[in-house]
Amino acid sequence: MTTPLLLPPEPFTSLDQYLLAGGGEGWRTALDAGPEAVLAALKTSGLRGRGGAGFPAGRKWASIRAGRPDVGPRFVVANGAEGEPGTFKDRPLMRRNPYQVIEGLAIAATVIGAAQAFIAVKRTFEPEIEALSRALKEMAEAELLCDAPITLVTGPEEYLFGEEKALLEVVEGKEPLPRLYPPYVQGLYGTASESGWEASPELMGFDPDVPISNPTLATNVETLANVPLIVSRGAEWFRTMGTEQSPGVAICTVVGDVVHDGFGEVELGTPLREVIERIGGGPRAGREIKAVLSGVANPVLTADQLDTPVSYEGMKEAGTGLGSCGFIVYDETADMVSVARSVSRFLSVESCGQCPPCKLGTMAISERLERIANAQGTEHDVMEIGGWLGRVSDANRCYLGEEEQRVISSLLRAFPEEFAAHLEGGPPAEWVPIPKIVDIVDGRAVYDPKQILKRPDWTYADAEWQYPHGSA
Repeated sequence: MTTPLLLPPEPFTSLDQYLLAGGGEGWRTALDAGPEAVLAALKTSGLRGRGGAGFPAGRKWASIRAGRPDVGPRFVVANGAEGEPGTFKDRPLMRRNPYQVIEGLAIAATVIGAAQAFIAVKRTFEPEIEALSRALKEMAEAELLCDAPITLVTGPEEYLFGEEKALLEVVEGKEPLPRLYPPYVQGLYGTASESGWEASPELMGFDPDVPISNPTLATNVETLANVPLIVSRGAEWFRTMGTEQSPGVAICTVVGDVVHDGFGEVELGTPLREVIERIGGGPRAGREIKAVLSGVANPVLTADQLDTPVSYEGMKEAGTGLGSCGFIVYDETADMVSVARSVSRFLSVESCGQCPPCKLGTMAISERLERIANAQGTEHDVMEIGGWLGRVSDANRCYLGEEEQRVISSLLRAFPEEFAAHLEGGPPAEWVPIPKIVDIVDGRAVYDPKQILKRPDWTYADAEWQYPHGSA
């Protein structure tokens, strides 16, 4: 791969620029070929969802299209509510290439026969909102959109907005509280069974006495941006990149203890070490990488695992997950107890509270990690952490409790000597900021300064607070 497929070197600022670069070919090809041919191409391509789970896109689309008429209308939602720590991929994509995202969304809506389509982003994503709004207007005027109306939805800053079941709640005008059932079972405005805090058939004019489930395709914006290329260039072309199980490219982010923070397209299967070197410039002079987190959803990778292929199967074999390809790098100066504390605190305040084991467990683990990090912990704290890790994911509606379980357990296993040092009275650990990225400018990631002020009830403290020795 020599030419970027998703991120043009300079942003497309007009539809004419996009069309001159070959944009629109996927849409025209999809209309000529028909839905079944598009589905076949997607299945053959092996495209997997870029939102974190990596589910095969062709199978997902086909399951929505195949529903019986009596299940109700279908919908499609493009998830651009990026918020995974260490990740900055969807926002540069929507800023630089909004037309390709929308073209993929139009193809998806047409293939599944959607009654309506949505793009959901956080209301703080001002450059992305401007770019998407401009692209939607220009593409509508040029008649390059699907028959289904496309609506841009803006939502809150909460981490769970990016969870697909909570995403649907936000589209319906509610808080990002994950539903019980996934979107392909209980979609937008469904009335067939309990789906969240409340059903909202009145929003679409449905008869509340007629049970419908409205299967909904919820898919990441990067996944959609790949679709026009697959449809226009062919599944076989797409498979010339990546690996057998992980074909194509992915937008990766590298932040932390590296020469410079950054993002860029990477062919799947590239060794993690090379990704860190290429995007982040490698570790700083005289330093060595000690650990890498793939967001805060997967177990830690240690220095001896840096040759792990950046692919779904490669990461799985290494005992972790690819996630959304946001890699947080820590060198030998990082205190991994403080890393664990920051991760646990982030997840505890972002937990919505619907599932008591998750909310209570993440909070309790965070409190115990705080004690240990401050050299005030005991063996009892370690036992309490272990006990909560065993049940923090019980009966969860979403994956957040499992994230706590997977990441914190892996840090305890990988760095026991650092926890032991704090238990034995070592110096208190300095705060390691959680890399919730607002932007990446001139090789430097700007982290959200308000995150440390966030309370477990999703309000914010009034007092100003700074990390020791400055905040990122």
